[in-house]
Amino acid sequence: MRVTIQPAQLSGTVKAIASKSAAHRLLIAAALADRPTEIFCGDLSQDIEATVRALQGLGSRITYDAGTKIFHVVPLARPVTLSCTIDVGESGSTLRFLLPVICALGIEAHILMHGRLPDRPLSPLWEELERHGCSLERLEDGSVLTRGELRGGEFCIAANVSSQFISGLLYAMAVLEEPSAIRLKETTESEGYIHLTLDVLEKFGIRTSWQGEMLKIDAGQCLCSPGYAVAEGDWSNGAFWEAADVLSKGSVCCTGLDEDSLQGDRAVRQLKKQAAAGNAVMDVRNVPDLVPILAVLAASAEGTTVFTHADRLRFKESDRIRSTVKMLRSLGADAEETQDGLRIRGIGCSHRLRGGTVDGCGDHRIVMSAAVASIICEGPVVIEGAEAVCKSYPAFWEDFKKLGGKISI
Repeated sequence: MRVTIQPAQLSGTVKAIASKSAAHRLLIAAALADRPTEIFCGDLSQDIEATVRALQGLGSRITYDAGTKIFHVVPLARPVTLSCTIDVGESGSTLRFLLPVICALGIEAHILMHGRLPDRPLSPLWEELERHGCSLERLEDGSVLTRGELRGGEFCIAANVSSQFISGLLYAMAVLEEPSAIRLKETTESEGYIHLTLDVLEKFGIRTSWQGEMLKIDAGQCLCSPGYAVAEGDWSNGAFWEAADVLSKGSVCCTGLDEDSLQGDRAVRQLKKQAAAGNAVMDVRNVPDLVPILAVLAASAEGTTVFTHADRLRFKESDRIRSTVKMLRSLGADAEETQDGLRIRGIGCSHRLRGGTVDGCGDHRIVMSAAVASIICEGPVVIEGAEAVCKSYPAFWEDFKKLGGKISI
């Protein structure tokens, strides 16, 4: 799908969509709980649907009422199914959360993946699952076979690769009968999202502790449904409207975002000011998903901005360091890759980018960042592969138009 955007200031109010991060976690906890749960989730996306589809494949009965925006989740029957095939689409969250859970339940599963997901790393989670009694096999098509049943004990994992590995292990530990703990090695990155998982587990009655490098869950617990839960507003996608507000001189407001949220990307409220001011070195190890839109703000600023510790972006829906640089250059910005991030020389507030044609690279965050960048362009912005927004924000183009965006599809 090709979208053409005529440069225009945006203005108005848009409500934040439901957080993927919250929805994934609530759905998984509900599927593992002792009784049904209703989850209010105002918006769906391909990634959320991937988690629903996978949980259904494991044996949970999940329905969604489009009128009330509520999921009704009936937990997995016990004993669980012995074998199944599930399709996680392109959702890295779904795969990384559920792989340890599948192993803990002792299910022989064939896990199908699409897009770049088969190429995204599963190490060191893979090795740790095998060390605790499971057998994993990668097939030629990139899919994964799981066999065996996960044993409890002490899991040891690097905390600087993906917080999703740790969250997946926490869910697995919640269903294991043996006492279990995770020893975290290296510097913990995206720590807020681990706290988000712990918060959901505690809402479902699981007692946890985090002391130093050790994450522990007491044995003999079960997930007890609270009956009703709400997927809060999404700071990761709200970040695009936060940036649009800066570029439109304070005329865009995104509502429905919890200032006290545990989502790491709520840091955008502070980081957008730093990026828009320019002449900064920004350590993004805890907020890698914000890099494309913060890079747009840096391109509009005075001076040079350097983003560091962004290595994990190489393994997203695209090589997101490379695709961010490519997107900015396509619009006339001065950007280049560095060893662990990117460097941007801003045009200053008195100048504009020229506009141009952007390859969305199959990456929702690149597409949405390019759309917001159109605010500071002289000429039209044409985005190829604009349908990528459906991965996380299917209503993005509708909301963009509501704010005054001039687009043709």
